[in-house]
Amino acid sequence: MIDVRALNRAVTVGTLLQVTLAVLSHYSPWIYDNAYLFMGMMVSATASFLYARDVGPGHARGLLVGAVIGGACALVGLAVSVGLGDTTLHDFWLRTVISIVTGAVGGPFGQMSFRLRQMGY
Repeated sequence: MIDVRALNRAVTVGTLLQVTLAVLSHYSPWIYDNAYLFMGMMVSATASFLYARDVGPGHARGLLVGAVIGGACALVGLAVSVGLGDTTLHDFWLRTVISIVTGAVGGPFGQMSFRLRQMGY
Protein backbone atom coordinates (compact mmCIF):
# COMPACT_ATOMS: atom_id res chain seq x y z
CA MET A 1 0.00 0.00 0.00
CA ILE A 2 1.03 3.54 -0.65
CA ASP A 3 1.39 5.72 2.43
CA VAL A 4 -0.68 8.73 1.33
CA ARG A 5 0.48 10.93 4.18
CA ALA A 6 4.16 10.37 3.37
CA LEU A 7 3.41 10.77 -0.34
CA ASN A 8 1.73 14.13 0.25
CA ARG A 9 4.62 15.25 2.44
CA ALA A 10 7.22 14.28 -0.18
CA VAL A 11 5.29 15.94 -3.03
CA THR A 12 4.70 19.09 -0.99
CA VAL A 13 8.33 19.50 0.02
CA GLY A 14 9.58 18.66 -3.46
CA THR A 15 7.12 21.07 -5.06
CA LEU A 16 8.10 23.91 -2.73
CA LEU A 17 11.76 23.32 -3.55
CA GLN A 18 11.07 23.18 -7.30
CA VAL A 19 9.08 26.42 -7.18
CA THR A 20 11.84 28.08 -5.15
CA LEU A 21 14.36 26.88 -7.71
CA ALA A 22 12.25 28.28 -10.57
CA VAL A 23 12.01 31.68 -8.89
CA LEU A 24 15.73 31.75 -8.03
CA SER A 25 16.68 30.83 -11.58
CA HIS A 26 14.42 33.59 -12.90
CA TYR A 27 16.43 36.19 -11.01
CA SER A 28 19.83 34.55 -11.51
CA PRO A 29 20.75 33.69 -15.09
CA TRP A 30 23.80 31.82 -13.83
CA ILE A 31 21.61 29.38 -11.87
CA TYR A 32 19.36 28.86 -14.88
CA ASP A 33 22.24 28.29 -17.30
CA ASN A 34 24.48 26.18 -15.08
CA ALA A 35 22.47 24.48 -12.35
CA TYR A 36 18.71 24.56 -13.00
CA LEU A 37 18.34 21.19 -14.71
CA PHE A 38 20.70 19.36 -12.34
CA MET A 39 19.16 20.91 -9.23
CA GLY A 40 15.65 20.09 -10.46
CA MET A 41 16.66 16.49 -11.04
CA MET A 42 18.21 16.28 -7.58
CA VAL A 43 15.08 17.65 -5.92
CA SER A 44 12.93 15.01 -7.64
CA ALA A 45 15.36 12.19 -6.84
CA THR A 46 15.80 13.28 -3.23
CA ALA A 47 12.07 13.65 -2.56
CA SER A 48 11.41 10.14 -3.86
CA PHE A 49 14.46 8.78 -2.01
CA LEU A 50 13.19 10.18 1.29
CA TYR A 51 9.68 8.80 0.72
CA ALA A 52 10.99 5.30 0.04
CA ARG A 53 13.45 5.53 2.91
CA ASP A 54 10.68 6.42 5.36
CA VAL A 55 8.07 3.98 4.07
CA GLY A 56 10.13 1.15 2.55
CA PRO A 57 7.51 0.08 0.00
CA GLY A 58 9.68 -2.35 -1.97
CA HIS A 59 11.79 -1.75 -5.05
CA ALA A 60 9.02 -1.85 -7.67
CA ARG A 61 6.65 0.31 -5.67
CA GLY A 62 9.52 2.65 -4.77
CA LEU A 63 10.25 3.03 -8.47
CA LEU A 64 6.60 3.73 -9.34
CA VAL A 65 5.91 6.10 -6.46
CA GLY A 66 9.28 7.77 -7.01
CA ALA A 67 8.33 8.46 -10.61
CA VAL A 68 5.03 10.00 -9.47
CA ILE A 69 6.75 12.15 -6.85
CA GLY A 70 9.49 13.28 -9.23
CA GLY A 71 7.02 14.14 -11.97
CA ALA A 72 4.54 15.91 -9.73
CA CYS A 73 7.22 18.10 -8.15
CA ALA A 74 8.77 19.01 -11.49
CA LEU A 75 5.44 19.65 -13.20
CA VAL A 76 4.53 22.46 -10.84
CA GLY A 77 8.02 23.97 -10.64
CA LEU A 78 8.43 23.93 -14.40
CA ALA A 79 4.97 25.41 -14.88
CA VAL A 80 6.11 28.35 -12.77
CA SER A 81 9.23 28.62 -14.92
CA VAL A 82 7.11 28.63 -18.10
CA GLY A 83 4.86 31.27 -16.54
CA LEU A 84 7.87 33.43 -15.80
CA GLY A 85 8.97 33.09 -19.43
CA ASP A 86 12.20 31.24 -18.66
CA THR A 87 11.35 27.81 -20.06
CA THR A 88 9.82 26.89 -23.40
CA LEU A 89 6.94 24.46 -23.66
CA HIS A 90 9.21 21.89 -25.31
CA ASP A 91 11.70 22.13 -22.44
CA PHE A 92 8.79 21.92 -19.98
CA TRP A 93 7.83 18.45 -21.24
CA LEU A 94 11.41 17.27 -21.69
CA ARG A 95 12.44 18.33 -18.18
CA THR A 96 9.29 16.82 -16.70
CA VAL A 97 10.14 13.46 -18.26
CA ILE A 98 13.73 13.76 -17.04
CA SER A 99 12.46 14.43 -13.50
CA ILE A 100 10.10 11.44 -13.71
CA VAL A 101 13.08 9.24 -14.54
CA THR A 102 15.26 10.67 -11.76
CA GLY A 103 12.39 10.31 -9.31
CA ALA A 104 12.02 6.68 -10.38
CA VAL A 105 15.73 6.16 -9.71
CA GLY A 106 15.54 7.78 -6.27
CA GLY A 107 12.81 5.40 -5.06
CA PRO A 108 14.81 2.14 -5.23
CA PHE A 109 17.82 3.83 -3.63
CA GLY A 110 15.54 4.93 -0.79
CA GLN A 111 14.37 1.32 -0.47
CA MET A 112 17.98 0.16 -0.20
CA SER A 113 18.59 2.75 2.50
CA PHE A 114 15.46 1.56 4.33
CA ARG A 115 16.75 -2.02 4.29
CA LEU A 116 20.20 -0.95 5.50
CA ARG A 117 18.62 0.96 8.38
CA GLN A 118 16.66 -2.16 9.34
CA MET A 119 19.88 -4.18 9.36
CA GLY A 120 21.51 -1.66 11.70
CA TYR A 121 23.81 0.12 9.28
